[in-house]
Amino acid sequence: MKVLLISTYELGRQPFAVGLAAALIEGRGGEARCLDLSVDTLDDEEVQTADAIALWLPMFTATRIALAALPRIRQLNPEARLGAWGLYAPLNATALREHGVEFLGAAECEHYLAGFLMGQTGSPEEATAVALDRMEFEVPDRAGLPALDRYARLRMPDGTERVVGSTEATRGCKHVCRHCPVVPVYKGRFHVVPADIVMADVDQQVSAGAQHITFGDPDFFNGPGHARAVVEALHARHPGLSYDVTVKVEHLLAQRELLPVLQRTGCTLITSAVEALDERTLSFLDKGHSRADFVTAVELCRDNGLNLQPTFVAFTPWTTLESYADMLRTLGELDLVGNVSPIQLAIRLLIPRGSWLLDVPEVSDLVDDFDEALLGYPWKHPRPEMDALQREIEALVDADARADRHRSQTFEAIWDLASRYARRHAPGDARLHELPPLPARATIPYPSQSRGTAERSPPRSSWLCFESSSRLGVTLLAAPQLTPF
Repeated sequence: MKVLLISTYELGRQPFAVGLAAALIEGRGGEARCLDLSVDTLDDEEVQTADAIALWLPMFTATRIALAALPRIRQLNPEARLGAWGLYAPLNATALREHGVEFLGAAECEHYLAGFLMGQTGSPEEATAVALDRMEFEVPDRAGLPALDRYARLRMPDGTERVVGSTEATRGCKHVCRHCPVVPVYKGRFHVVPADIVMADVDQQVSAGAQHITFGDPDFFNGPGHARAVVEALHARHPGLSYDVTVKVEHLLAQRELLPVLQRTGCTLITSAVEALDERTLSFLDKGHSRADFVTAVELCRDNGLNLQPTFVAFTPWTTLESYADMLRTLGELDLVGNVSPIQLAIRLLIPRGSWLLDVPEVSDLVDDFDEALLGYPWKHPRPEMDALQREIEALVDADARADRHRSQTFEAIWDLASRYARRHAPGDARLHELPPLPARATIPYPSQSRGTAERSPPRSSWLCFESSSRLGVTLLAAPQLTPF
Protein backbone atom coordinates (compact mmCIF):
# COMPACT_ATOMS: atom_id res chain seq x y z
CA MET A 1 0.00 0.00 0.00
CA LYS A 2 1.42 3.38 -1.03
CA VAL A 3 1.07 6.26 1.44
CA LEU A 4 2.05 9.81 0.54
CA LEU A 5 3.08 12.09 3.42
CA ILE A 6 3.09 15.81 2.62
CA SER A 7 4.79 18.51 4.64
CA THR A 8 3.74 21.99 3.58
CA TYR A 9 5.97 24.15 5.78
CA GLU A 10 7.92 23.85 9.02
CA LEU A 11 10.13 26.91 9.40
CA GLY A 12 12.48 25.81 6.62
CA ARG A 13 13.34 22.57 8.39
CA GLN A 14 13.17 18.91 7.40
CA PRO A 15 10.21 17.68 9.48
CA PHE A 16 10.78 15.19 12.32
CA ALA A 17 7.10 14.16 12.44
CA VAL A 18 6.94 13.23 8.75
CA GLY A 19 10.01 11.03 9.13
CA LEU A 20 8.46 9.44 12.22
CA ALA A 21 5.20 8.71 10.39
CA ALA A 22 7.17 7.26 7.45
CA ALA A 23 9.03 4.89 9.79
CA LEU A 24 5.77 3.69 11.36
CA ILE A 25 4.11 3.12 7.99
CA GLU A 26 7.11 1.19 6.69
CA GLY A 27 7.02 -0.86 9.90
CA ARG A 28 3.40 -1.82 9.13
CA GLY A 29 4.38 -3.06 5.66
CA GLY A 30 3.43 0.07 3.72
CA GLU A 31 5.41 2.12 1.23
CA ALA A 32 5.87 5.66 2.53
CA ARG A 33 6.64 8.43 0.05
CA CYS A 34 7.30 12.03 1.12
CA LEU A 35 6.81 15.47 -0.39
CA ASP A 36 7.74 18.83 1.13
CA LEU A 37 5.95 21.73 -0.53
CA SER A 38 8.30 24.26 1.06
CA VAL A 39 11.04 23.11 -1.33
CA ASP A 40 9.20 21.12 -4.03
CA THR A 41 6.16 21.43 -6.26
CA LEU A 42 3.21 19.12 -5.85
CA ASP A 43 4.03 15.94 -7.79
CA ASP A 44 0.92 14.95 -9.77
CA GLU A 45 2.07 11.36 -10.30
CA GLU A 46 2.85 10.82 -6.62
CA VAL A 47 -0.60 12.08 -5.70
CA GLN A 48 -2.41 10.06 -8.37
CA THR A 49 -0.76 6.77 -7.44
CA ALA A 50 -1.18 7.05 -3.65
CA ASP A 51 -3.67 4.88 -1.79
CA ALA A 52 -3.68 7.30 1.14
CA ILE A 53 -2.38 10.84 1.68
CA ALA A 54 -1.70 12.76 4.89
CA LEU A 55 -0.63 16.37 5.44
CA TRP A 56 1.51 17.56 8.35
CA LEU A 57 0.06 20.74 9.93
CA PRO A 58 2.24 21.91 12.84
CA MET A 59 1.43 25.62 12.49
CA PHE A 60 -0.72 28.30 10.92
CA THR A 61 1.32 28.81 7.74
CA ALA A 62 1.41 25.09 7.04
CA THR A 63 -2.37 24.91 7.38
CA ARG A 64 -2.99 27.79 4.99
CA ILE A 65 -0.74 26.19 2.36
CA ALA A 66 -2.39 22.80 2.91
CA LEU A 67 -5.88 24.24 2.41
CA ALA A 68 -4.70 25.77 -0.86
CA ALA A 69 -3.25 22.43 -2.00
CA LEU A 70 -6.14 20.17 -0.99
CA PRO A 71 -8.48 20.98 -3.92
CA ARG A 72 -5.74 19.99 -6.36
CA ILE A 73 -4.94 16.84 -4.37
CA ARG A 74 -8.58 15.79 -4.33
CA GLN A 75 -8.93 16.54 -8.05
CA LEU A 76 -5.90 14.39 -8.89
CA ASN A 77 -6.95 11.51 -6.63
CA PRO A 78 -10.58 11.52 -5.47
CA GLU A 79 -10.36 7.97 -4.09
CA ALA A 80 -7.38 8.28 -1.71
CA ARG A 81 -7.98 8.28 2.03
CA LEU A 82 -7.02 11.72 3.37
CA GLY A 83 -5.59 12.52 6.78
CA ALA A 84 -4.02 15.50 8.51
CA TRP A 85 -2.04 15.64 11.73
CA GLY A 86 -0.30 18.24 13.85
CA LEU A 87 -1.37 21.00 16.25
CA TYR A 88 -3.53 22.76 13.71
CA ALA A 89 -5.35 19.69 12.34
CA PRO A 90 -8.04 19.24 15.03
CA LEU A 91 -8.23 23.01 15.59
CA ASN A 92 -9.33 23.44 11.97
CA ALA A 93 -11.46 20.32 11.59
CA THR A 94 -14.35 22.11 9.83
CA ALA A 95 -12.24 23.53 7.01
CA LEU A 96 -10.28 20.31 6.55
CA ARG A 97 -13.32 18.04 6.48
CA GLU A 98 -14.86 20.26 3.80
CA HIS A 99 -11.92 19.20 1.63
CA GLY A 100 -12.49 15.50 2.29
CA VAL A 101 -9.98 14.99 5.13
CA GLU A 102 -11.14 12.04 7.23
CA PHE A 103 -8.43 11.54 9.87
CA LEU A 104 -7.49 14.43 12.18
CA GLY A 105 -4.72 13.79 14.64
CA ALA A 106 -2.51 15.70 17.07
CA ALA A 107 -0.01 15.14 19.88
CA GLU A 108 1.31 11.56 20.01
CA CYS A 109 -0.96 10.36 17.23
CA GLU A 110 1.44 8.92 14.64
CA HIS A 111 0.60 5.27 15.44
CA TYR A 112 -3.11 6.06 14.98
CA LEU A 113 -2.32 7.95 11.78
CA ALA A 114 -0.32 5.04 10.36
CA GLY A 115 -3.09 2.58 11.17
CA PHE A 116 -5.73 4.75 9.55
CA LEU A 117 -3.72 5.40 6.39
CA MET A 118 -2.96 1.70 6.04
CA GLY A 119 -6.66 0.86 6.39
CA GLN A 120 -5.93 -1.16 9.54
CA THR A 121 -7.81 0.90 12.15
CA GLY A 122 -10.38 3.62 12.45
CA SER A 123 -13.50 4.67 10.57
CA PRO A 124 -14.33 8.07 9.07
CA GLU A 125 -16.82 8.72 11.89
CA GLU A 126 -14.24 8.05 14.60
CA ALA A 127 -11.07 9.26 12.90
CA THR A 128 -9.97 11.91 15.35
CA ALA A 129 -7.00 11.14 17.59
CA VAL A 130 -5.66 13.76 19.97
CA ALA A 131 -3.43 11.27 21.72
CA LEU A 132 -1.95 12.35 25.05
CA ASP A 133 -0.77 8.91 26.15
CA ARG A 134 2.93 8.08 25.82
CA MET A 135 3.84 6.58 22.50
CA GLU A 136 6.59 4.21 21.43
CA PHE A 137 8.92 6.27 19.27
CA GLU A 138 10.86 5.04 16.27
CA VAL A 139 13.87 6.61 14.62
CA PRO A 140 12.44 8.85 11.86
CA ASP A 141 12.87 7.54 8.33
CA ARG A 142 14.15 10.60 6.47
CA ALA A 143 15.25 8.81 3.30
CA GLY A 144 12.27 10.04 1.27
CA LEU A 145 12.53 13.68 2.32
CA PRO A 146 14.44 16.33 0.33
CA ALA A 147 18.16 16.62 1.08
CA LEU A 148 19.12 18.77 4.05
CA ASP A 149 21.02 21.25 1.91
CA ARG A 150 17.74 22.24 0.21
CA TYR A 151 16.33 23.58 3.47
CA ALA A 152 17.19 26.78 5.32
CA ARG A 153 20.81 27.04 6.44
CA LEU A 154 22.28 28.77 9.45
CA ARG A 155 24.04 31.94 8.38
CA MET A 156 26.91 32.77 10.72
CA PRO A 157 28.14 36.28 11.61
CA ASP A 158 31.25 35.76 9.47
CA GLY A 159 29.10 35.11 6.40
CA THR A 160 29.58 31.34 6.27
CA GLU A 161 26.61 28.98 6.28
CA ARG A 162 25.94 25.64 7.96
CA VAL A 163 23.66 22.88 6.75
CA VAL A 164 20.92 22.42 9.34
CA GLY A 165 19.20 19.28 10.57
CA SER A 166 16.42 19.17 13.14
CA THR A 167 15.06 16.80 15.76
CA GLU A 168 12.90 16.79 18.88
CA ALA A 169 13.92 15.79 22.40
CA THR A 170 10.46 16.46 23.87
CA ARG A 171 6.96 17.09 22.51
CA GLY A 172 4.28 19.24 24.07
CA CYS A 173 4.82 21.67 26.94
CA LYS A 174 4.06 21.70 30.64
CA HIS A 175 3.17 25.39 30.56
CA VAL A 176 -0.18 26.89 29.55
CA CYS A 177 0.56 30.29 28.01
CA ARG A 178 -2.89 31.38 26.90
CA HIS A 179 -2.05 32.35 23.32
CA CYS A 180 -0.06 29.24 22.43
CA PRO A 181 -1.60 26.59 20.10
CA VAL A 182 0.31 23.85 21.94
CA VAL A 183 -1.93 24.40 24.96
CA PRO A 184 -5.38 23.43 23.53
CA VAL A 185 -3.85 20.14 22.35
CA TYR A 186 -1.42 19.12 25.10
CA LYS A 187 -3.15 20.92 28.01
CA GLY A 188 0.04 21.32 30.02
CA ARG A 189 1.58 17.92 29.27
CA PHE A 190 4.80 16.99 27.55
CA HIS A 191 6.49 13.75 26.54
CA VAL A 192 10.16 12.85 26.38
CA VAL A 193 11.63 11.35 23.22
CA PRO A 194 14.13 8.71 24.43
CA ALA A 195 17.71 9.93 24.20
CA ASP A 196 18.81 6.97 22.07
CA ILE A 197 16.12 7.85 19.49
CA VAL A 198 17.23 11.48 19.49
CA MET A 199 20.87 10.53 19.02
CA ALA A 200 20.12 8.03 16.26
CA ASP A 201 18.17 10.74 14.47
CA VAL A 202 21.05 13.19 14.88
CA ASP A 203 23.54 10.57 13.66
CA GLN A 204 21.67 9.96 10.41
CA GLN A 205 21.43 13.69 9.73
CA VAL A 206 25.13 14.24 10.39
CA SER A 207 25.82 11.43 7.93
CA ALA A 208 23.58 13.31 5.46
CA GLY A 209 25.64 16.49 5.86
CA ALA A 210 24.16 18.32 8.87
CA GLN A 211 26.57 20.73 10.55
CA HIS A 212 24.03 22.18 12.96
CA ILE A 213 20.93 20.77 14.70
CA THR A 214 17.79 22.69 15.63
CA PHE A 215 15.84 21.19 18.52
CA GLY A 216 12.19 21.83 17.67
CA ASP A 217 10.88 21.35 21.22
CA PRO A 218 8.40 24.05 22.29
CA ASP A 219 10.61 24.32 25.39
CA PHE A 220 13.90 22.44 25.61
CA PHE A 221 14.07 22.83 29.41
CA ASN A 222 10.68 21.24 30.15
CA GLY A 223 12.76 18.24 31.20
CA PRO A 224 16.08 19.78 32.28
CA GLY A 225 17.73 16.48 33.21
CA HIS A 226 16.80 14.98 29.86
CA ALA A 227 18.00 18.11 28.07
CA ARG A 228 21.38 17.91 29.74
CA ALA A 229 21.78 14.22 28.93
CA VAL A 230 20.92 14.86 25.28
CA VAL A 231 23.37 17.73 24.73
CA GLU A 232 26.15 15.96 26.60
CA ALA A 233 25.67 12.89 24.42
CA LEU A 234 25.45 15.01 21.27
CA HIS A 235 28.71 16.81 22.04
CA ALA A 236 30.53 13.63 22.99
CA ARG A 237 29.52 11.95 19.73
CA HIS A 238 29.78 15.00 17.43
CA PRO A 239 32.07 17.57 19.07
CA GLY A 240 32.10 19.85 16.03
CA LEU A 241 28.31 20.01 15.75
CA SER A 242 26.50 23.18 16.83
CA TYR A 243 22.84 23.40 17.83
CA ASP A 244 20.07 25.77 18.91
CA VAL A 245 17.15 25.42 21.33
CA THR A 246 14.00 27.21 22.47
CA VAL A 247 13.69 28.00 26.20
CA LYS A 248 11.19 30.04 28.22
CA VAL A 249 12.47 33.10 30.10
CA GLU A 250 11.46 31.60 33.44
CA HIS A 251 13.40 28.41 32.64
CA LEU A 252 16.52 30.41 31.75
CA LEU A 253 16.37 31.81 35.25
CA ALA A 254 15.34 28.64 37.07
CA GLN A 255 17.85 26.42 35.23
CA ARG A 256 20.68 28.93 35.01
CA GLU A 257 23.19 26.28 36.06
CA LEU A 258 22.58 24.57 32.71
CA LEU A 259 23.60 27.60 30.64
CA PRO A 260 27.35 26.86 30.90
CA VAL A 261 26.53 23.29 29.79
CA LEU A 262 24.79 24.61 26.68
CA GLN A 263 27.71 26.88 25.86
CA ARG A 264 30.29 24.13 26.37
CA THR A 265 28.41 21.61 24.22
CA GLY A 266 27.99 23.83 21.16
CA CYS A 267 24.78 25.84 21.57
CA THR A 268 24.94 28.84 19.23
CA LEU A 269 21.46 30.28 19.78
CA ILE A 270 18.64 30.26 22.32
CA THR A 271 15.22 31.40 21.12
CA SER A 272 12.93 32.65 23.85
CA ALA A 273 9.30 33.68 23.43
CA VAL A 274 9.37 36.94 25.36
CA GLU A 275 6.20 38.16 23.58
CA ALA A 276 5.92 41.55 25.34
CA LEU A 277 7.66 43.83 27.81
CA ASP A 278 4.64 45.51 29.38
CA GLU A 279 3.30 43.74 32.42
CA ARG A 280 -0.37 44.03 31.41
CA THR A 281 0.12 42.09 28.17
CA LEU A 282 2.34 39.52 29.88
CA SER A 283 -0.43 38.98 32.42
CA PHE A 284 -3.12 38.45 29.77
CA LEU A 285 -0.86 35.96 27.96
CA ASP A 286 0.06 34.26 31.26
CA LYS A 287 3.70 34.08 30.22
CA GLY A 288 5.09 33.41 33.68
CA HIS A 289 7.81 36.08 33.53
CA SER A 290 8.15 39.82 34.04
CA ARG A 291 10.02 42.55 32.22
CA ALA A 292 12.74 42.37 34.89
CA ASP A 293 13.02 38.61 34.37
CA PHE A 294 13.66 39.20 30.66
CA VAL A 295 16.46 41.66 31.42
CA THR A 296 18.00 39.14 33.82
CA ALA A 297 17.77 36.41 31.15
CA VAL A 298 19.60 38.66 28.68
CA GLU A 299 22.38 39.19 31.23
CA LEU A 300 22.62 35.48 32.09
CA CYS A 301 22.95 34.47 28.44
CA ARG A 302 25.61 37.12 27.80
CA ASP A 303 27.55 36.12 30.91
CA ASN A 304 27.60 32.55 29.58
CA GLY A 305 28.56 33.43 26.01
CA LEU A 306 25.17 32.48 24.55
CA ASN A 307 23.19 34.35 21.89
CA LEU A 308 19.62 35.06 22.96
CA GLN A 309 17.01 35.57 20.23
CA PRO A 310 13.84 37.08 21.73
CA THR A 311 10.56 36.72 19.84
CA PHE A 312 7.51 38.92 20.29
CA VAL A 313 3.80 39.22 19.69
CA ALA A 314 4.26 42.92 19.04
CA PHE A 315 0.64 43.88 18.38
CA THR A 316 -2.10 42.79 20.77
CA PRO A 317 -5.36 44.46 21.85
CA TRP A 318 -3.37 45.92 24.78
CA THR A 319 -0.42 47.31 22.84
CA THR A 320 -0.15 51.10 22.93
CA LEU A 321 2.13 53.51 21.11
CA GLU A 322 3.91 53.96 24.42
CA SER A 323 4.42 50.25 25.06
CA TYR A 324 5.48 49.61 21.46
CA ALA A 325 8.03 52.43 21.55
CA ASP A 326 9.25 51.20 24.94
CA MET A 327 9.87 47.76 23.44
CA LEU A 328 11.92 49.28 20.61
CA ARG A 329 13.85 51.51 22.99
CA THR A 330 14.60 48.61 25.33
CA LEU A 331 15.92 46.46 22.49
CA GLY A 332 18.24 49.28 21.55
CA GLU A 333 19.43 49.89 25.09
CA LEU A 334 20.06 46.17 25.67
CA ASP A 335 22.00 45.88 22.38
CA LEU A 336 19.49 43.34 21.03
CA VAL A 337 18.63 44.97 17.70
CA GLY A 338 20.78 42.46 15.82
CA ASN A 339 19.23 39.60 17.80
CA VAL A 340 15.63 40.19 16.71
CA SER A 341 14.27 39.28 13.30
CA PRO A 342 12.46 42.43 12.08
CA ILE A 343 9.26 40.49 11.38
CA GLN A 344 8.97 39.98 15.13
CA LEU A 345 8.26 43.72 15.38
CA ALA A 346 5.26 43.39 13.05
CA ILE A 347 3.55 40.27 14.41
CA ARG A 348 -0.11 40.51 15.31
CA LEU A 349 -1.82 38.17 17.79
CA LEU A 350 -3.74 35.26 16.29
CA ILE A 351 -6.56 33.78 18.33
CA PRO A 352 -7.20 30.30 16.87
CA ARG A 353 -10.07 27.98 17.63
CA GLY A 354 -9.64 26.49 21.09
CA SER A 355 -7.35 29.28 22.30
CA TRP A 356 -7.28 29.65 26.06
CA LEU A 357 -7.33 33.41 25.53
CA LEU A 358 -11.05 33.04 24.86
CA ASP A 359 -11.50 32.23 28.56
CA VAL A 360 -10.44 35.80 29.40
CA PRO A 361 -13.51 38.10 29.42
CA GLU A 362 -11.48 41.05 28.07
CA VAL A 363 -10.66 38.90 25.03
CA SER A 364 -13.96 37.07 24.46
CA ASP A 365 -15.80 40.42 24.47
CA LEU A 366 -13.38 41.79 21.87
CA VAL A 367 -13.39 39.15 19.12
CA ASP A 368 -15.79 38.60 16.23
CA ASP A 369 -17.11 35.20 15.12
CA PHE A 370 -14.58 32.62 13.99
CA ASP A 371 -13.35 33.27 10.44
CA GLU A 372 -12.63 30.06 8.51
CA ALA A 373 -10.57 31.98 5.95
CA LEU A 374 -8.39 33.57 8.63
CA LEU A 375 -8.37 30.36 10.72
CA GLY A 376 -8.89 32.54 13.75
CA TYR A 377 -11.13 34.96 15.61
CA PRO A 378 -10.81 38.47 14.09
CA TRP A 379 -10.25 41.40 16.42
CA LYS A 380 -9.70 45.13 16.08
CA HIS A 381 -7.59 47.30 18.31
CA PRO A 382 -9.59 49.83 20.36
CA ARG A 383 -7.30 52.50 18.85
CA PRO A 384 -7.50 52.24 15.02
CA GLU A 385 -4.08 53.83 14.58
CA MET A 386 -2.49 50.73 16.15
CA ASP A 387 -3.93 48.47 13.43
CA ALA A 388 -2.79 50.96 10.80
CA LEU A 389 0.71 51.08 12.30
CA GLN A 390 0.92 47.29 12.27
CA ARG A 391 -0.01 47.15 8.60
CA GLU A 392 2.60 49.75 7.66
CA ILE A 393 5.34 48.03 9.68
CA GLU A 394 4.47 44.70 8.11
CA ALA A 395 4.81 46.20 4.62
CA LEU A 396 8.07 47.90 5.56
CA VAL A 397 9.57 44.68 6.93
CA ASP A 398 8.51 42.72 3.87
CA ALA A 399 10.07 45.27 1.49
CA ASP A 400 13.30 45.39 3.50
CA ALA A 401 13.54 41.60 3.55
CA ARG A 402 13.25 41.53 -0.24
CA ALA A 403 16.02 44.15 -0.44
CA ASP A 404 18.16 42.16 2.04
CA ARG A 405 18.62 45.17 4.31
CA HIS A 406 20.47 44.74 7.59
CA ARG A 407 18.35 44.27 10.69
CA SER A 408 19.55 47.55 12.21
CA GLN A 409 18.48 49.49 9.11
CA THR A 410 14.99 48.01 9.27
CA PHE A 411 14.86 48.68 13.00
CA GLU A 412 15.66 52.36 12.47
CA ALA A 413 13.00 52.59 9.76
CA ILE A 414 10.44 51.01 12.13
CA TRP A 415 11.38 53.51 14.83
CA ASP A 416 10.94 56.41 12.39
CA LEU A 417 7.53 55.11 11.39
CA ALA A 418 6.41 54.63 15.00
CA SER A 419 7.67 58.14 15.81
CA ARG A 420 5.58 59.64 13.00
CA TYR A 421 2.53 57.94 14.48
CA ALA A 422 3.49 59.23 17.91
CA ARG A 423 3.78 62.83 16.73
CA ARG A 424 0.30 62.50 15.25
CA HIS A 425 -1.45 60.56 18.01
CA ALA A 426 0.61 61.13 21.19
CA PRO A 427 2.38 64.48 20.73
CA GLY A 428 2.93 65.03 24.44
CA ASP A 429 5.18 62.01 25.03
CA ALA A 430 8.77 63.00 24.19
CA ARG A 431 10.03 59.44 24.77
CA LEU A 432 8.47 58.45 21.46
CA HIS A 433 10.35 60.96 19.34
CA GLU A 434 14.01 60.15 19.86
CA LEU A 435 15.84 56.85 19.41
CA PRO A 436 18.91 56.30 21.60
CA PRO A 437 22.15 55.75 19.68
CA LEU A 438 22.34 52.21 18.37
CA PRO A 439 25.51 50.13 18.83
CA ALA A 440 27.60 48.78 15.99
CA ARG A 441 25.75 46.49 13.58
CA ALA A 442 26.43 43.24 15.32
CA THR A 443 24.45 40.18 14.33
CA ILE A 444 23.91 36.62 15.53
CA PRO A 445 23.43 33.36 13.64
CA TYR A 446 20.11 33.28 11.81
CA PRO A 447 18.39 31.00 9.26
CA SER A 448 18.66 31.70 5.56
CA GLN A 449 15.78 30.91 3.21
CA SER A 450 15.14 27.41 1.92
CA ARG A 451 16.56 26.43 -1.44
CA GLY A 452 13.23 25.34 -2.87
CA THR A 453 11.79 26.10 -6.25
CA ALA A 454 10.98 29.77 -6.58
CA GLU A 455 7.31 29.20 -7.30
CA ARG A 456 6.76 27.00 -4.26
CA SER A 457 8.93 28.63 -1.63
CA PRO A 458 6.80 30.27 1.09
CA PRO A 459 5.16 33.11 -0.83
CA ARG A 460 6.25 36.04 1.29
CA SER A 461 9.27 36.78 3.40
CA SER A 462 7.00 37.58 6.33
CA TRP A 463 5.51 34.08 6.20
CA LEU A 464 8.97 32.57 6.21
CA CYS A 465 9.93 34.33 9.42
CA PHE A 466 6.87 35.01 11.52
CA GLU A 467 6.49 31.64 13.23
CA SER A 468 10.13 31.50 14.27
CA SER A 469 9.06 31.49 17.89
CA SER A 470 8.65 27.70 17.80
CA ARG A 471 4.88 27.07 17.21
CA LEU A 472 3.38 30.10 18.85
CA GLY A 473 -0.06 31.49 18.08
CA VAL A 474 0.87 34.52 16.03
CA THR A 475 0.00 35.77 12.60
CA LEU A 476 0.12 38.85 10.42
CA LEU A 477 -2.91 41.04 9.83
CA ALA A 478 -2.96 40.55 6.06
CA ALA A 479 -3.27 37.08 4.58
CA PRO A 480 -0.59 36.52 1.91
CA GLN A 481 -1.59 35.25 -1.51
CA LEU A 482 -0.73 31.61 -2.18
CA THR A 483 0.66 30.32 -5.43
CA PRO A 484 -1.93 28.05 -7.13
CA PHE A 485 -1.15 24.34 -7.25
